[in-house]
Amino acid sequence: MKDEEKAFQWFLKSAEGGNCDGQHNLGRCYLSGIGTIEDKEKAFQWFLKSAEGGNSYGQHNLGYCYENGIGTTKDEEKAFQWYLKSVEEGNLMGQLNLGNCYFNGTGTTKDQEKAFQLYLKLAEWGNLMGQLNIGSCYFNGTGTIKDEEKAFQWYLKSAEGGNSNGQLNLGYCYEEEIGTTKDEEKAFQWYMKSAKGGNLMGQNNLGNCYLFGTGTIKDEGKAFQWFLKSAEGGNHIVQNNLGCCYLDGTGTIKDEKKAFQWFLKSAEGGNHKGQKSLGYCYQNGIGTIKDEEKAFQWYMKLAEEGDHFGQCNLGISYFNGIGTTKDEKKAFQWFLKSAEGGEKFGQSSVEYSIEMKFHMLKKIRIN
Repeated sequence: MKDEEKAFQWFLKSAEGGNCDGQHNLGRCYLSGIGTIEDKEKAFQWFLKSAEGGNSYGQHNLGYCYENGIGTTKDEEKAFQWYLKSVEEGNLMGQLNLGNCYFNGTGTTKDQEKAFQLYLKLAEWGNLMGQLNIGSCYFNGTGTIKDEEKAFQWYLKSAEGGNSNGQLNLGYCYEEEIGTTKDEEKAFQWYMKSAKGGNLMGQNNLGNCYLFGTGTIKDEGKAFQWFLKSAEGGNHIVQNNLGCCYLDGTGTIKDEKKAFQWFLKSAEGGNHKGQKSLGYCYQNGIGTIKDEEKAFQWYMKLAEEGDHFGQCNLGISYFNGIGTTKDEKKAFQWFLKSAEGGEKFGQSSVEYSIEMKFHMLKKIRIN
């Protein structure tokens, strides 16, 4: 029978006796509160002892603590060094995280070719995360030459091994004909596996399949349920989708207040579509009290982050004095940014502004 408190006591005896494995396991107990009260500082101290004694798992976990500031001050360079030591001792998870360090330039100089090589070794050893990452490298041409067929093959291996992100990406390949023949039914099946495995984007994509009848019979009620599951899990992209369902009554009863609440969650999570939707709600009093100043603030946030639709809406706000003082010069500048980014309404607004200025010049000359 499982007894975590007894396990903790035996790990403690082993650790205090100088055993590196015991020190590592004791650190894990303190990290997750297994058989004892959670204490991240003690976890760090025991991982440190284990790592200094040469235990590759202790070295990996020590690196993780340094990378994320767990029980100690965050130090990415030390994280990199301990991941490197862990890899030298043959630790697979250390190899994955060392690859991530090279990929992102965490604690070292960014080197995506080295990241690719580390992921490739992991993938060839059967590690599912390594297979997923090497698939993404081939998919994007990161650290290697872009090769969609190889990307598909590695996603397939990862997916068949049960990795929910691999299943998600494999479904996407089937849906979009990337590295394989287009097959919407297979896409649906892999999204289903990913979704049932708890993957939030898998749940979103499955919802979209039901919404549009992709690879399955169209079912707005099921689409709504999967969007809800993903949104409740914290997916900010899907929170906007769920808000749209409530706004339009898609798969559920129309409820503008709930739509507003989900748009708010999405917007606060940094999703641009959610921010657009929230601005629209404030501007038009949908599910909340009309507040043009708040609408303006959300459009400003979008615009400053480079969103061309937000830039266009900000231009409209300045042009018409909605939620701010009317300012045609600022309106023109934001229309121009939007137009340069390809937003069609921004382009037509720039043309309109130029035409109006030319018209005014003609009037001045006539007078």
